[in-house]
Amino acid sequence: MKRVLFVTTISGFLPQFEKNDVKLLKERGCKIHYASNFENPIYTFDETELVKNEVTLHQIDIEKSPAKIKTNIKAIKQLIKVIDENEIDIVHCHNPMGGVAARIAAKVSNRKPRVIYTAHGFHFYKGASIVSWMLFYTAERLLAHFTDIIVTINKEDYMRAKRFRLKENGDVFLIHSVGVDKEKFAPRPEIREKKRAELDIPGDAFHIVTAAELNENKNQKVVIEALARLNDDNIYYSICGKGPNEDNLRALIKSKGLEERVRLLGYRTDMDEILQTADVFAFPSIREGLGVAAVEALMCNVPVIAADNRGTREYVSDGSNGIVCSYDDSEEFKDAIELLYKDSAYRERIADRCRASVSQFTVEEVEKTMIQVYSKALGESR
Repeated sequence: MKRVLFVTTISGFLPQFEKNDVKLLKERGCKIHYASNFENPIYTFDETELVKNEVTLHQIDIEKSPAKIKTNIKAIKQLIKVIDENEIDIVHCHNPMGGVAARIAAKVSNRKPRVIYTAHGFHFYKGASIVSWMLFYTAERLLAHFTDIIVTINKEDYMRAKRFRLKENGDVFLIHSVGVDKEKFAPRPEIREKKRAELDIPGDAFHIVTAAELNENKNQKVVIEALARLNDDNIYYSICGKGPNEDNLRALIKSKGLEERVRLLGYRTDMDEILQTADVFAFPSIREGLGVAAVEALMCNVPVIAADNRGTREYVSDGSNGIVCSYDDSEEFKDAIELLYKDSAYRERIADRCRASVSQFTVEEVEKTMIQVYSKALGESR
């Protein structure tokens, strides 16, 4: 029996995004271990459910910030112990610091497991700062030497990773994020009215939805500023998620006098239903590796207003299934919202194209590639 250790910086990442990968590995007779900082959850999840599913949990004191050097060195030492004591054969790591800590730990450990790193968007990209290139590009290029397989989620990152030097017989794969459940995320107009009533959204209102962590990069403020410019009482905006920028967003909403129409709904487990209430999905991130939340919206035939970045370029086509704006231009977001709000015929034409435009992002399509990834890793495991 091969033992596979998942490592993430963000606890809850595995049950939120990696359930299908766990399924694929268990079907191949693997024992699953999961290491993360469970004391700093971002996604709500049930630890007992993981244990019931025979996933062994390991607490590590990893931090998202690279500046927390002392704490992250401690996490590396904890990972080395987990790898050696549990005789881990394969490490599959995620998130930037998870990728750093796990790859160093695997290299230093006595066990020397094979390493898969899924890059959910490199922090260096066309248009990124010089500092990002100096720090993150240098780190990823060096750490590639400790990596057997790199999995990327957009074409720009894929082409960049192909130029890295990996371990002997190393390989790079491209997937379309973690895959979307096409049955769960599908148009269900019959629940629209009931769900709107639950969320206190008037039946005839124009409803914009965003689902993302509340942080500066996710950039929800540009949509709030656009709504303040529009000043229309019939436009509502629901922001789903939690994070460090919550207080700042609340203050901005209050300063713009939008408390009645802009709501912070917190972390939601019913996004498939909330999307049924939406006329538009706003995705204004400054940086995205891909952005599965927007793909889920498109699967539900909800047009997307997106900021232009390497992630959204993978699936949003301006004028076809949504509208693309500059991330820092609230006037562009205002114009996009106004166009889709006032021209319902145009909005419906776009909506009709949405689901078909992301057919390659389903769980089934991603699974085909991940089977190749795991077959390669398991076939070469020591």
